Parts: sequence; structure tokens; C-alpha cells
Amino acid sequence: MFRRYRNKRNAEKPSDFNADIMHLINLTPMMDILTVLVVFLLITAVFMSITIEELAIPTVAGADAHSMPNFAIEVIVRRAGLEISNGSVVSDRIPKKDDKYDIETLSKTLLRLKAQYPGKQDASVLMEADIKYDHLIEIMDAVRSTEVPSDGGGEARKIDLFPKISIGDAP
Repeated sequence: MFRRYRNKRNAEKPSDFNADIMHLINLTPMMDILTVLVVFLLITAVFMSITIEELAIPTVAGADAHSMPNFAIEVIVRRAGLEISNGSVVSDRIPKKDDKYDIETLSKTLLRLKAQYPGKQDASVLMEADIKYDHLIEIMDAVRSTEVPSDGGGEARKIDLFPKISIGDAP
């Protein structure tokens, strides 16, 4: 009787690696977690949005010499501050205030330039290396448009300055 019990017990144990592993691993909890994860990702994907900025890329053969204006507006982003150039000479320098770019002064300067050149629609934003992407977007928004107070003292109105923006590396 003792032998019979021993043989029976040894027959029930998996003795080698060829045993059926599906009886040992339970995949149901993992499948439950994956189902919840897929549902969660599908629900949260609706709330994510990506903004696409349209940029004007200048081309050499894009326009003839007669239609190109002789004044180019370039906003050069440097580590020390901002520079506004006409393509050859720096006309204004705007230093940083409290280690931040002075966007308000930039908007006022660009508003003055827009008053001098009302038909001008394009501008270039040139950046030095190692400038953060957030600063680029902030400066592009300031070059594109600004808000000025209304004459009646009411709500501020948005004015388009230079909506066609090209970006590049600073000289």
C-alpha cells in the first residue's frame, strides 16, 4: 500500500520542463489589465490635441526681383536678448528682463514697424543654437499678432502684424 501511494504522488508532479505550462500560468489577470489599459488610452486620446504652425519657407525661385520688397524684418533670438534687423543692419536691441525675453517691448517695436510698412506680411525669426522651443513659439506668436487696447478703453483687439513667418538659424 505504501508503494502504491508513492507512485501515485510521483505521477501527479511535473517532473520535467516539458510539462504543460498553461496549467501553471494564469493569464486572466494580465488580460484584464491590458483590457483596462486599452480602454483608458482610447478615452484619453480624445483630449490630446496638436497645434500645427504654418510657416512660409522662402525659395530662391519663388519671386522675381521686382516683386520682392527691399526691407526684410528679422527677429534674431540670442541668449542675451532679442535683435530686430532689416536684413543687413540691427535696428533695435531688446535685452532680457529677469532672465525672460521682453515680449511686450518686442510687440511695441513690431507694431511701430507695421505702421511704417503696412503692406509687409512676412518676417523671419532667426535663432541661436540652444534656445528653448517654448521661447521660439512665444516669439513667433508676438511676431504674428499683438493685442492693443481699444480707443473706447474697452476690450483689447487683436491686430495681425506679420502672419507669414519664416524660421532659421541666427547669423
